[in-house]
Amino acid sequence: MLDTLVHRIGKDAQAARPHDWLAATILTVRNDIVERWMASTKAAHAAGAKRVYYLSLEFLIGRLLRDAVTNLQRGDEVARALAIHGQTLAELEEIEPDAALGNGGLGRLAACFMESLASLDLPAYGYGIRYVNGMFRQRIDDGWQVEMPENWLAHGNPWEFERRESAYFVGFGGEATVIDNRVHWSPSEAVEATAVDTPVVGWRGKRVNTLRLWTARAFDPIKLDKFNAGDFAGALGDQLRAETLTRVLYPNDSTPAGQELRLRQEYFFSSASIQDIVRRHIQYFGDIQTLPDKAAIQLNDTHPAVSVAELMRVLIDHHDFAFDAAWDITKRTFGYTNHTLLPEALESWPLPLFERLLPRHMQIVYQVNAKLLREARAAGADARIDDRAIAAISLIDESGERRVRMANLAFAGSHSINGVAALHTDLMKKTVFADLHRLYPTRINNKTNGITPRRWLQQCNPGLTALIREAIGDGFLDDAEKLIDLDGFADDPGFRDRFAAVKRSNKVMLANHIFESIGLRIDPDAMFDVQIKRIHEYKRQLLNIVETVALYDQVRSHPERDWVPRVKLFAGKAASSYQNAKLVIKLANDVARRINADPMTRDLLRVAFVPNYNVSLAEKIVPAADLSEQISTAGMEASGTGNMKFAMNGALTIGTLDGANIEIKDRVGDDNIFIFGMTADEVAAKRANGYDPRTVIEASPELRQAVSGIASGVFSPDDPARYAGLMGGLYDGDWFMVAADFDDYAVKQRDVDARWTDRDAWTASAIRNVARVGWFSSDRTIREYAREIWTVM
Repeated sequence: MLDTLVHRIGKDAQAARPHDWLAATILTVRNDIVERWMASTKAAHAAGAKRVYYLSLEFLIGRLLRDAVTNLQRGDEVARALAIHGQTLAELEEIEPDAALGNGGLGRLAACFMESLASLDLPAYGYGIRYVNGMFRQRIDDGWQVEMPENWLAHGNPWEFERRESAYFVGFGGEATVIDNRVHWSPSEAVEATAVDTPVVGWRGKRVNTLRLWTARAFDPIKLDKFNAGDFAGALGDQLRAETLTRVLYPNDSTPAGQELRLRQEYFFSSASIQDIVRRHIQYFGDIQTLPDKAAIQLNDTHPAVSVAELMRVLIDHHDFAFDAAWDITKRTFGYTNHTLLPEALESWPLPLFERLLPRHMQIVYQVNAKLLREARAAGADARIDDRAIAAISLIDESGERRVRMANLAFAGSHSINGVAALHTDLMKKTVFADLHRLYPTRINNKTNGITPRRWLQQCNPGLTALIREAIGDGFLDDAEKLIDLDGFADDPGFRDRFAAVKRSNKVMLANHIFESIGLRIDPDAMFDVQIKRIHEYKRQLLNIVETVALYDQVRSHPERDWVPRVKLFAGKAASSYQNAKLVIKLANDVARRINADPMTRDLLRVAFVPNYNVSLAEKIVPAADLSEQISTAGMEASGTGNMKFAMNGALTIGTLDGANIEIKDRVGDDNIFIFGMTADEVAAKRANGYDPRTVIEASPELRQAVSGIASGVFSPDDPARYAGLMGGLYDGDWFMVAADFDDYAVKQRDVDARWTDRDAWTASAIRNVARVGWFSSDRTIREYAREIWTVM
C-alpha cells in the first residue's frame, strides 16, 4: 500500500491526506481483483460458457471499497495495514464517493444481481451508462428539494478501466434506403460509444464479473475551422451533444427536448451493448446463429426495450438474416423483467419522434407488429382476441397521439417475461399484459426479488452479523437461508438482550449522523419509524405524514395517555418534474419544523427528513430502524426490496398486502408483521364502483382534523394555501386511496405501540424477521433466473 502511495499517487506517508490513502488502498486492493478478474474471464472463454448480459439504465452500486474487501475477506488485513500509518479503514470508506448511477429499487436490484452473479460463479456483464452526474444530489432549502449536480467523478474513479478497443458507432436520424436489395441506414449524426469497465467481486472472491458502462464522444470533438473563425461554441457543439447523453440520469422529460434526450440515451446504451455482445459472440464462437445458446440478454425494465429492434437491425442489415430467422434468434436470446404496472413507467414514444431519431428501427417495429398482429388475428376466438384485444396488443398505440409501446415490444421480442413478486406477476397477467398473456400464455413467470446479504447484512450491520455468527456459526455467510437456525433464539432472554443492544448501538450511530447533518437531536431509546424510498404518490409518504399529524393532535389532546416515544424518519428524492412529490417533501419538512418545536410533544414525537438519500445513507438507516413503513397502495408496488433489507436487519414491517410484503408475511408469520388496508382486488373494486373520498374523510374525525389542519395552513403559516390543492386532491379524487386506508393504518399504528411496550415480544419478533427472510437473498433469485430463464445452471 505504501509503495502504491509513493509510485501511483506521488506522496509519501507524511504528506498523504485521507483522499490519498483512499486512492492507495483502492489501487492496492484492485491489484488482487484484477488478477481474479482476468482468471475469471479466461476460465469462461476456455469453457465456452454461456454469458448473461444484464441491460439496465441504472446500477446503484454505492461505494465499492468495503464491498470489495469484504467479499475478498481481506478487511482485517487492509485495516491493519492502514493502522500502521495512523489511518482507519472505516474513515476512508466514508469519504469514497457514492456512484450516482441510479435512483431507487430498480438500480439497487441491478447492483445486487451483479454481485450475486459473481458470487454464484456465473459469467456475466452488466451494461449501462457511465453518468457523469447521474441522479442529482438533493439539498433541502427551507424544506424544499433543490437538485444539485452529483459530482462523483470530479476526481476520477480508481475502480474503472477504459477499453478504447471496445468502441462503437451509434447513429441517429437520417434515412433508410434500399441498395442492392438490402436496407441501408444512413444516420445524419453519430457518436462513438466507448466502454469503461468496473470489476464486480463475488463472495469470497470466487469470480469477478464486469460492469461495462458507456461513455460518449463526438467523432470530431472540435471543428478547427469554426474555432479558428471565432465560433468557439459551434466548434465544440458536436462534443457537447455527445456528452449530454451521459451527463444526467432521467433528464426531465416533461419537454419535447427532454423526451428526445431520454430516447437518445436509451438507444445509445442499447445499441453499444448489442454491438458489443454480437462482436464478442462472433469472436469466440464464430456463428451468429448460435447466439441464443451462448448469450442470455435480460432487459431490466422497459428502458432497454429498443434493444429488441437493434438486434433485429444488426442481424438483418449486417448479417444477412431473413426477417423470420432474425426474429427467432432475437426471441430466444432476450428476457424481459417488468418492474411496474404504472402506465407512465411502461414507456411509449411519440411516433414522429421515434421515426425521426430511429428511422430504420421504425421500419422493423412495423414489421414486428405486422407479424404480431397476424398471429393475434389467427388465434382469434380461441384466445379471446377481438378488435379491442388487437388494439391492446399492437406495438403502436392509436388511442390518441400515435405512440410506440416499448413494453409491448419487449414482451413480443422475449421468450420470458417475469414479474418481481407473486402478486405483481399475477396482476401483469390480468392488467397491463392481459391480452398478450392470452396470446402467449407460457411466457409470463415470477421471480421474486432479493437483496445481497453481503451488502445488506454483513457490511451494513457488522454488530448483528457478529452476534449471529456467535449464535449459529458461519453457514449463513454462504447461504442466507441458514439464518433460519436463528429462529429458536427469539425465546432466549440473554440473546434478546444482546440483540437489542446491537440495535441500540446502531440507533446511536444514526442519531449522531442526523445531528451532524441536520442539527436535530433524537432519542435512541425511542422507536425509529422509518420510510425511506423514492418519493412517489403511490408509495404514500402522504399517508404517513397525515397520520403523523393526527398522532400529534392526539398526543397534545391526551397527555394523560401512555404514548410511545417515536422518531419518524423520512428520506428520498422526487423526480425533478414531479411537483406533487416535491410538495410532499416540503410538507414533511413543514410538519417536522412545527412538531419538533413543540415542548408539549418534544419527548414523545420527533420528525426528520434526512436529505440526499443514497446507498450510503441507507446503509446507516436500515440497521437502526425499528419499524419499516411499506405502505403503498395495494396493487401498485411491483415488489420492493427495502422491505427485505429492513426485515433482514431486525425491523418489523407495517404494510399493505402489496408487492413482496405478501411473501414476507408468509415467511415471517402474521404475528411478526403489521398488515393493514385494502387488498389489490378491493382497491380495484372500490375504484370501479365509484369511490367517494369526501364521505370517508368526513366520517373519520382524526383524518378530517389532520387534513383540515394541513389544508388551512397550520403547518405553513408563511403560505396558508400551500397545501390546499394537495389536500383538495384527497377530497376530490384520492386515486391512491390515502383516505380509504387511513383509519385502518391508524389503528394498526396503535397495535405497533402496544407491541413496542412489551420489549421482549418486540425483540422476539425482530429476531424472527431476521431468521425467516434469508429466502429473500438475491442469490436465490439469480438461481431461479439462471435455471428457468437463462439456462446457465
